[in-house]
Amino acid sequence: MDVYNLKQVPSDAQIKKYIRRIVFGKNIFCPLCKTRNVSLHEERYRCRKCRTTFSLLSHTWLCDMKLPLQRFWLMLWSWTQQIPVLQAQSLCNLSEKAIRRWYGQFRQHLPDDAVILDHVVQLDEAYFGGRKGYALLLGKQAGTKKLAYHILPHTSPAKSDAATFLQTYVKPRAKLNTDGSTIYKGIERWWPVEHTFDIHKKFEFTNTSEIEGMFGVLRTFIRRMYHHTTPEKFPDIMCEFYYRFSHPEIFSSPYEYLLNSLTLGPSR
Repeated sequence: MDVYNLKQVPSDAQIKKYIRRIVFGKNIFCPLCKTRNVSLHEERYRCRKCRTTFSLLSHTWLCDMKLPLQRFWLMLWSWTQQIPVLQAQSLCNLSEKAIRRWYGQFRQHLPDDAVILDHVVQLDEAYFGGRKGYALLLGKQAGTKKLAYHILPHTSPAKSDAATFLQTYVKPRAKLNTDGSTIYKGIERWWPVEHTFDIHKKFEFTNTSEIEGMFGVLRTFIRRMYHHTTPEKFPDIMCEFYYRFSHPEIFSSPYEYLLNSLTLGPSR
């Protein structure tokens, strides 16, 4: 069976229509001078005013793409639907190295996002990446999909790291729930929060159950999707996990992902 006949893969013409709509809207215009006075010749556009030639992708981060559009769409669909690397390799008939490189490109072009946690916030820390890994501070607004995280450049979080996290991601006067770690002791003197903590040695988990569960979800995601990660790749993969949990709408289809990432401008 030709994988390009899969229902998930539109025709070349439909993919071009999607890209044109996302990048240019209703009418093609010159990316440089913005005039609509352009002509089309053999899938290249030419601006009659400034004489710039361009294509649908030439002024986006996909400007150097050599893949056929349908194969690119299939690979992007695989990523949005969390198809593991080795499965995507077989499905798209590309090398593992190529799949990992493209998955990395997709991660790097997720939209910018700023989040402030409010009301009841659960905060915890964990360690990822082996001997040369990172400490991760992860916060969750209880009862919601709102997350905030900070990856530390060292392996042992300190009280100053927790304070910086609160000052950056938690609204003043929120209720903060943590475990009994010493890095949170007296944290309300560093940032105005109402602090409550569980003592896990006493089997107290009521106030931190959601954030404790998130670390298990994160580890399962890494193992299933990528099998493993390295310290160098972990920040990018953590970013992807954050978006998948907090903004699942971006991953509903390749079109939705491109709608949020594919804009005119220089490649990152």
